[in-house]
Parts: sequence; C-alpha cells; structure tokens
Amino acid sequence: MNTIKASTRLIAALAAVIAAFPSAAQEDDFITVVSWGGSYARSSVKAYHERFVEETGIQIKLDEYNGGLAQVRAQAETGNVTWDVVDMEAGDTLLGCDEGLLETIDYETLPAAPDGTPATEDFLDVFDVDCGAKSLIYSTVYAYNDTLFPDLKPATMADFFDLGKFPGRRGMRRTPNANLEFALVADGVPADQVYEALSSEEGIARAFRKLDIIKDKVVWWEAGAQPPQMLADGEVVMSTAYNGRIFNAWALEKQPLTIVWDGQVLATGYQVIVAGTPKLELARQFVAFATSTRSLANLTKYISYGPLRRSSLALVDKHEETGIEMEPHLPNAPQNMANAVLEDPEWWADNQDEMNERFAAWLIK
Repeated sequence: MNTIKASTRLIAALAAVIAAFPSAAQEDDFITVVSWGGSYARSSVKAYHERFVEETGIQIKLDEYNGGLAQVRAQAETGNVTWDVVDMEAGDTLLGCDEGLLETIDYETLPAAPDGTPATEDFLDVFDVDCGAKSLIYSTVYAYNDTLFPDLKPATMADFFDLGKFPGRRGMRRTPNANLEFALVADGVPADQVYEALSSEEGIARAFRKLDIIKDKVVWWEAGAQPPQMLADGEVVMSTAYNGRIFNAWALEKQPLTIVWDGQVLATGYQVIVAGTPKLELARQFVAFATSTRSLANLTKYISYGPLRRSSLALVDKHEETGIEMEPHLPNAPQNMANAVLEDPEWWADNQDEMNERFAAWLIK
C-alpha cells in the first residue's frame, strides 16, 4: 500500500514537472523575427506582429540587428540557424541570395490584393530580388534640430557639408552606404548620375574628398534610434537618419526636428528567410502575412515608410496616435522626390566589401 502511494506521488510529481515544460509541438510553434529595433520594430509589432500571433497562434521572438550579413553568414557556417525571418536592405538581400544564405520567395504564393489582383501585379515595379519579398520604401535623409537654427535653415545636401555657413557637429552612420551618395550630391553631381560617378575611381575619390571636409566634426552612429536622440540632446546640430525615425521623434515625442529631403537616398526593404531554418513553413507564413495589403497599409499608421503594394498605397490614411495625415511624410510622396537618389542595390552588392574596406581605412587615416 505504501509502495502504491509512493508510486502515485512520484507519478504526480513527474506529471507536474512535465507540465512545466512546453511540448515539442509548442516549442516549435514560434519563429524568430529580426528587425531594426527602436520605433520601426515597435511599429511593425503594432502593424502586423500582434495580429499574426492572434490569428495564427504562432509566437514571435523579436530580435534586432544593425544590418549586414555577418550574423547570417555565421549561422550558415556553423549550421546553427536561429534566425528565421529578417528585415533586410536591398544590397544585402541581393548579396545574401547570391551566396545561398537566403531562401527564394515566389511572389505567386503571396496573398492577392483585396480586389483579387495577384501579388505579382500588385507590388510596385521596383528592384526585384529572388530571395526577398518587397515590403516598404524608406529613405536615408538628414535632419536638423530647429532650435539651433533660429534664422537661416539648412535646405540642401550641400548645406550639410557647409561648416562655414552652418557650424556644428554632424551625425552620420558608420558605413559607406548613403554617405558616398550624399557626398556626391553635395558636390554637385545630379541625383540620377550618382552611380555613374561611383562606377569610376575618380568618382569614389571625389566622394571621399567631400567627406574629408566634415570628417573631424562627425559623430558616428550605428543604430537607427541614435540620430533622433543625438539631435534632441544637442550632441549634433544635423544628422543623417532614417526618415521614419525622425518622423516618430517629431510626431510622438514633440522633438523640434526637421527633415531635409534634398538628396535623400531611397531604398527598398525586404522580408527575407534565412536558408536552413528548421521552421521554413512558419517563416513563409509570416512573410506572406507581413507583406499583405493590410499589413503594409497598417505600418503607415505608425511610421512614415511607404508600402510597396499599390493596394496598400490606396489605404494610406492618418497616423494612429496623432491623427497626422501620413501621405506628405512618406519618402516617395511627389513633393519629396525632387532630387532623390534611387539606391542601386546591384552596385552595392558588387562593391560593398571593397567600399567597407576603404571606408574603414579612411576612418582611421
């Protein structure tokens, strides 16, 4: 009898221990989504992450990074793939696809527009990559703290490089991307001829010479959340930044920040799936959900990045928390496109490693 009671108690204890751990099915019922952090990640969560979890029951573990392929390469080399879906820039997406680091994505499997238009026809005709589902268009701009310029205001890319006319420290991302384009526009190269210039040694040298002018006054940033804070704190008087981060600091935090759209570098963001993920089908399900008409339209309620579906553009309305009309704040709004540089992902895919090395050497020179 005592033996039976002891066994009963042991079975009950084991049952309690087992119940404390998720089943194998439960353990597998989540994906790791990697994003850029800060206000963009929060906007993505509100726009479609929460709804995805609610509608599918699949949980999301949200991680963040500062771009590049280093971590994806490391996971591929070790065979320990822990990331499933990543928000990725165009050049990295193209390069990652070429290196076999990313899964291919068939647009025919993505959801149609509400009126039945196939996804293959609904997405805007911008740079197509076999391994990326187009999601949004964003831009790298520069912005300034309005309180620091009570009279004359910066208005052109040339003003960002003019320390005589506008003295003070500048913020720039610690990368050659966008900085080389900005330098050439500031030096008088027409926006539509920037990559033609960068395709010659003379053009690259010209860009670095222009950067030399402000190098000693630059505070370098790496995470997208840094520029708005640097501007608000007065650590810099101007900074390059992602347009959506500046919008949120202005709209939500009431920071006196102004965007200069002249010379903005427009870029495309993609949802990509890391090759070798053991959760491939769940990842595909998330990418389809994240790039649906409703999800991309919802994103504009929280941050000023333009959706890359025609059906989503038709639904752009007001900012959820402030009621601000969003169309004028999108980087691809007609009034903001007058002197925009359209990023060339192929040029960056071909030249990224070399430019990284040259930029790193220039930084310590």
